Amino acid sequence: MIICRFVIRGVPSAILSPWPPRLLPEPDRQMTNTRYGRGAAVGAALLAIAAASAGAVLWADQRASKEAAEGTESALHEERLELVTASGVHALDVEIAATPEKQALGLMFRTSLPDSKGMLFQHDTPHELTMWMRNTYISLDMVFIRADGTVHRIETRTEPLSERIISSEGPVAAVLEIAGGSAERMGLKAGDKVRHPYFGSSEPR
Repeated sequence: MIICRFVIRGVPSAILSPWPPRLLPEPDRQMTNTRYGRGAAVGAALLAIAAASAGAVLWADQRASKEAAEGTESALHEERLELVTASGVHALDVEIAATPEKQALGLMFRTSLPDSKGMLFQHDTPHELTMWMRNTYISLDMVFIRADGTVHRIETRTEPLSERIISSEGPVAAVLEIAGGSAERMGLKAGDKVRHPYFGSSEPR
């Protein structure tokens, strides 16, 4: 279980909400724009604040998040990562989302993602992760990766802007997001290996 604090722009009070199974827990969907949540069950009845001004608050928060995404896109550094599949080794340059702020933003508001790029979400402790596609305009393949670099499972061709909860279905240490359809193109499947220093593997060539 994780206890997270959500502060809504322009609203003085915070929401304190428990969450058991992306990096902020999947919260009340009307109250936040984060993409990354941790938990397995959705707590009920979180909408208890500022109903009359909620529309204006959410609009301002979404606009700020979009501006932040546009700035962060060029700010995140990239590292080489390799996917070892039956069809060969596929190298990608991935942005590293290692902080709560970067993980919460993820690939929201991006309008394109080249096949040779991606984003790696890293966690210190393996746990079950849940994700969604709110404010995400492009289809993605979500590759859930265990601590030893083994692909645990893949959610392929996610639906843009969907609020359906996508679970890792088991403890994982990282999630790799790549362009939708890339996993199929590379022949990537559960059990394949991901090479990157984060997983204790040798530096990709």
